Formats: sequence, C-alpha cells, structure tokens
Amino acid sequence: MCGCLHASAGEAAAGIATLISYCMTRRDNIEPAAARQRCHLMDSKGLVIASRTDLQHHKRPFAHSDVPPCTTLIEAVRAIKPTVLIGASAVPNSFTQEVVEAMAELNARPIICPLSNPTSQAECTFEQAWK
Repeated sequence: MCGCLHASAGEAAAGIATLISYCMTRRDNIEPAAARQRCHLMDSKGLVIASRTDLQHHKRPFAHSDVPPCTTLIEAVRAIKPTVLIGASAVPNSFTQEVVEAMAELNARPIICPLSNPTSQAECTFEQAWK
C-alpha cells in the first residue's frame, strides 16, 4: 500500500494530499476516506492526528486516529513508513540525511519531493536527496 507523508500541513500541502487521495480513489477503487487515510500531514506542532484540538479545517480530513503522536519528521517517517515524502513547508534542510536514509531503508525506491520555492527554502536539494 502506498502512503505519503507531507512535511507540511498548510493549505498547499492539504491540496496536494487531496489530489493524491483522489487519484488513489480512482486507481485503487477505494472510498475517499480510505484514500485520505493513506496521506499524513505534519505541521509545526507534529503529526496531524485526531486527538489534536487545534486543527484547522483543511487539516481535519487527514487527521488520523491510528498513529502515535510524533513531534519530529524522523519520528513520523519511522512510525508511518511512507513510500513518498513531500515537502511544501519552506523549511530549509528539514529533509536531513537521517530522514532521507530512513526513507531509503524503508523503500527500495523512495519518492522524495522537496517542492518548496525558491530553492533556498527547499527541504533539501535534489542532489542531497540523491546522495
């Protein structure tokens, strides 16, 4: 099963998660709620989970009740074991070597997408992810 972790929970990241989950409903012929459960968001306070009372409206559809609270990205990667890591946080260097290596340990071909612009705000460079 494919799972993605968004290292951001802003409206852009929620929009990306919405599009990915929609594609999963079409590809895997599953219910929208089941597809959303394959997408995880992380904000400045940690993983978006159902027990949090501070969630904005765009985060609530992606709140999970079946994962432990995680406050760091590496904790979330180890707990969720995603196949895809998407960055839209504009937090430079948040995809550390430890995070990228954990993704590589979990997946033969991890998908790591540091999407923030400009490049100086990217979670890592593509070269860093490759190495």
